Amino acid sequence: MIASPLELQIAFHVGSIGVTKPVVTTWALMAFLVAACILATAHLESRPRTLQLIAELIVDTVDAQTRDIMRVDPAPYRALFGTLFLFILVANWSALIPGVEPPTARLETDMALALVVFAATIFYGVKTRGLLGYLKSFAEPSLIMVPLNLVEQITHTFSLFVRLFGNVMSGVFVVGIVLTLAGLLVPIPLMALDLLTGAVQAYIFTILAMVFTAAAVIEDEKQEPTPPSEGVDHGSD
Repeated sequence: MIASPLELQIAFHVGSIGVTKPVVTTWALMAFLVAACILATAHLESRPRTLQLIAELIVDTVDAQTRDIMRVDPAPYRALFGTLFLFILVANWSALIPGVEPPTARLETDMALALVVFAATIFYGVKTRGLLGYLKSFAEPSLIMVPLNLVEQITHTFSLFVRLFGNVMSGVFVVGIVLTLAGLLVPIPLMALDLLTGAVQAYIFTILAMVFTAAAVIEDEKQEPTPPSEGVDHGSD
């Protein structure tokens, strides 16, 4: 039976504190990612093995996208965007494990990820432009724009978690319903599509995080962040 995304499923209690199933799954995925990263970077070789090749491909891709969209040195942002992409990707794909509900199909997880991006835009904005310069950015091009710019900052966060939650949760529901009604083999094409959708959603979330961060750090109005293409955006809906 598919659980409601608003229902808190308690896995166990630590004293009087209940630990939910999404939290357990999230920590398991984080442990997996940490172990995979340690294995991939433990013995770097000039002729890399498969795991090292995958790691280098991910790093190169994140760096290339950061340069293209933010037009800055990607090094300070690599950890943030790389971690977001890898976690969301693995979390989305965890739906293919029997009995596992992806953490990204829960409102609280997606909100937490969106708040990370929200905090990062403020952090990098203040770090790059200074506190006064960052606050002045809300008054651009005029003071009358301050309320609108503040609302825009909030709606960016809201749109991030709603987009991710809606797409991932709909995929989980569709596969679950078809699996219940039609048996084990029929949903396989839908599960393959779910793999693609999970990768696309991880990519779009990361790209939007780059765009929002770029808007906070770029001081020259002529240097505007490059938005994700409309084709990619339509493909996520």
